Amino acid sequence: MPTVSVRGVNLYYESHGGGEPLLMMMGLGGSALAWEPALIADLARAFRPIVYDNRGTGRSDKPNEEYSIEGLAADAAALLDALGLARAHIFGVSMGGMVAQEFALHYPARVQTLTLGCTTAGGRNAVPAPPASMAILMAPRNGLSDADLIRRAWPLNYTPAYLQRHGAELEQAIVRVLAHPTPAFAYKRQLDATFKFKTYDRLPEIKAPTLVISGDGDALMPARNSEIIAGRIPGAQVRLIPNASHLFFNQEREAFVAALVPFLKAHPMSAHG
Repeated sequence: MPTVSVRGVNLYYESHGGGEPLLMMMGLGGSALAWEPALIADLARAFRPIVYDNRGTGRSDKPNEEYSIEGLAADAAALLDALGLARAHIFGVSMGGMVAQEFALHYPARVQTLTLGCTTAGGRNAVPAPPASMAILMAPRNGLSDADLIRRAWPLNYTPAYLQRHGAELEQAIVRVLAHPTPAFAYKRQLDATFKFKTYDRLPEIKAPTLVISGDGDALMPARNSEIIAGRIPGAQVRLIPNASHLFFNQEREAFVAALVPFLKAHPMSAHG
């Protein structure tokens, strides 16, 4: 099982394909298993997707201590060190998009491109999640199984039409993700870290080519946040995927790949420096 020791923890990672490295940062409570295998396969045709389990999730260590978004970004930088990679394309979703923002701000020389999915800059300039969505996110467990907790969050992550058509596939995904579940304490540690996150004032410092992308019907992180972020980063592009909610990259995989791959190819590492 591929793991590296970074900053006092063992991080699990996987590397696919053989192109330019694309480091993929998953969101709140999610491990590398939350990426659809078909998405990884699509991206591996042109790039080298590197997926990993943030501390607290999946097959990585789960210290019961305070987490920070800056600390998770430092973990990612240390992972690149361990893999011998000076630079990579950086892609993060939701909380992973927060980690990607801090990564770009703290390690600008290591960012070939930056792609921020379904995320926020935090603070008073952000558009908050709808109250009904936050109620689901923050609801007590009330004896629910891990599988039922995932089902409870489906209305945040997928559109009603998608849920109606793809229930069987989502049930199969539950089995995959729960092969290595994230404990409740670690989920709470990550959630607490997101509440302290703010980058709005610093975003103009980002110089990397940037794509900000979301589902246009995101029920958890309103798409307006992507437009706000893109407006703060010089030269950033913004794309909204039609008929998609929070997990747009899994739900509308083909449309997402069609937006991401040309953006990455337009900024090849061979042209750097």
